[in-house]
Amino acid sequence: MPWRAGPQPGTTEKILSRNELDPEILTRLVRWEPGLDTSPSGLIRHEWVEEVYLLEGSLHDLTLDETFSAGHFTARPPGMPHGPYRTSEGCVMLEIRYRP
Repeated sequence: MPWRAGPQPGTTEKILSRNELDPEILTRLVRWEPGLDTSPSGLIRHEWVEEVYLLEGSLHDLTLDETFSAGHFTARPPGMPHGPYRTSEGCVMLEIRYRP
């Protein structure tokens, strides 16, 4: 399964599964290129549960001023604000989205 361009510039993804009736609901691998900064997008909120496991690299949360490394896991309920993020080395994450 090849990497394909992600929805945000500087990202690529591999969609592992997707709900055909609700395409935002999916399981994917997402890769962020070194130097990616999501500050222009500001805080992120969405209507689904999001579970993220950081497989490689690191990610800095600019709001929390905290860096997360490979092995970090988080689960966010719908509507929870998060981000923006920056990664100097790049990272790969497993992301699972579902409705509560």
